[in-house]
Amino acid sequence: MNAPDPRLPSQRTGSAYEGPILSALLTLAIPIVAGNLLQSAYQLLDAFWVGRLGAAAVAAVQITFPITFLMFALGAGFSIAGSTLIAQYVGARNQTMVDRVAAQTMLLVAVVSALLGLIGYAIAPGYLRAMGIGADVYPGALSYMRIAFLSLLFSFSFAVFQAVMRGVGEAKLPMYVILGTVCLNGVLSPLLIFGWGPIQGHGVTGAALSSLFTQGVAATIAMLVLFGGRHGIHVSWSDFKPDMSYMKRAFVLGFPSSIEMSTRALGVIVLSFLVASFGTKTIAAYGVGTTIFQVVIIPAMGLAMAISVLVGQNIGAHNSRRAGEIARTGAILGFAGLTFLGVVAFIFAPAIIGTFIPGDPAVIADGTAFVRTQSLAWGFIGLQLCLVGVLRASGNMLATMIIALVSQWVLMFPIAYVLSKHTGLGAEGIWWAFPIANVAVTTITLIWYVKGDWRYVRLTDDEQTVVAVSEAAMAEERRH
Repeated sequence: MNAPDPRLPSQRTGSAYEGPILSALLTLAIPIVAGNLLQSAYQLLDAFWVGRLGAAAVAAVQITFPITFLMFALGAGFSIAGSTLIAQYVGARNQTMVDRVAAQTMLLVAVVSALLGLIGYAIAPGYLRAMGIGADVYPGALSYMRIAFLSLLFSFSFAVFQAVMRGVGEAKLPMYVILGTVCLNGVLSPLLIFGWGPIQGHGVTGAALSSLFTQGVAATIAMLVLFGGRHGIHVSWSDFKPDMSYMKRAFVLGFPSSIEMSTRALGVIVLSFLVASFGTKTIAAYGVGTTIFQVVIIPAMGLAMAISVLVGQNIGAHNSRRAGEIARTGAILGFAGLTFLGVVAFIFAPAIIGTFIPGDPAVIADGTAFVRTQSLAWGFIGLQLCLVGVLRASGNMLATMIIALVSQWVLMFPIAYVLSKHTGLGAEGIWWAFPIANVAVTTITLIWYVKGDWRYVRLTDDEQTVVAVSEAAMAEERRH
């Protein structure tokens, strides 16, 4: 094992390693949640202002989300791998590897994002034609999608920055950066959408241009911080020299996470085809409903990230007992928190939907049915996210990948298709697939967590551990 690095201040007496667990979780989770809520404001601001352009404009934005999310997911798994390794190296007090992993992760994701952005830009017209969307939606969707692909490099870079900062336990700084850029986006978005004075409005395209600019600002600040060396990490240009040993480790850890996230994204794409078969009104209702859901799960996602960091740090510090206590406390908190939000959403669904698409009773009615149906299982989703965060902390990305595959392809889409096309439910069959599938997949995740072998995997022990863990997990799955 690597000896503790004297340049890294000891955190053994901090709340990450001892003291009240709830306090430790909330101290880290609250700024993560706040940052994610602020970041979601990009989408919320776009949805709010674009909604004033009509259902066709809302559909144009929504129809582009699954494919852009797919491209983002393909690269995001590597940032998850970097965050996991950094958290364990922080627990092991190895500053040299903390800095190296941060730089190598940034390099890897930058290359991947540039490649995926170019591919996405090229396939955008074919994707939209395959979706069979109406002529009123196509122009805005194509423009919005292509600009979103061009901004992948910026959004990927900042995502890695957030993952790195989480790994070292610093969540407030990314939150402040996001706050500033969201405020900037709040000014630019309506200005570029509707125009003002001599500035011409660009409709849906204006929303994409605003996000492109502000994400570029955020990525620039992120790089300055990483090179500045005042927040628990200090990369240098030498750290960016390609390290094939790390690339192998990042691939073994990150590839299953990329498959996991892209599986979820592909599931959303296929589901979007199913939704599109019911017309523009249903697409708009689905778009607003999923936007609301994406905001609602942010607290659970932030909590899951905090759980992953604290569990990872304690695994790296050889403190499996506290890692288990953090996992249990976080899971209970995630279930209770999202259950509460589900009750609130169920009660106020019509008013919430009406905020995004005022004056369209048909879309409000469909959106209300969607939100109320899916909210029945939000507590289970909170529990699932927290448990997946525990598995990620140990580097067991294979488990999270399998869970995602089962969720989307064995449960979600088949149930949605059967209920919507082979029963009298119609579009409501898609809505009901959400609670049914999520309760089932949470049960599977809970069983995997209870096995408990995640407590004893330390990725920092030697260079071969990651590969060995993955190969052992694959062998076990073949036996079962």
